[in-house]
Amino acid sequence: MASKLVHWEICGPDAGALKEFYGDLFGWEFQSPPGYGDYHMVAADQAGLGGAVGKGHEAMPNYVTIYIEVPDITARLVEIEAAGGKTVMERTEVGDMVTIGMFVDPAGNVIGLVESAGE
Repeated sequence: MASKLVHWEICGPDAGALKEFYGDLFGWEFQSPPGYGDYHMVAADQAGLGGAVGKGHEAMPNYVTIYIEVPDITARLVEIEAAGGKTVMERTEVGDMVTIGMFVDPAGNVIGLVESAGE
């Protein structure tokens, strides 16, 4: 079964400025999940595919990425490394909301993985 794109992120040092910029230009209304700090989500019915703007982190202060849903992040990261990619974030549970991982493809693009619920 093919994996689906399920989320996107645009992150930088000032999440509030990003929220204002994208909200004003594209009419997006953001929701901020409790406990997620400077992370502001926009629904798929507004943006075409649900996503978020947020504050980057020390290792990647500015980035734009997409997330691909897979049943097992750890197994997929092994396959990605064997194919020439590099893991930049191991399988990580983010609260009780989602489990993610990230890799860099052979061209240097940062791509996220989201683990399928219930898998």
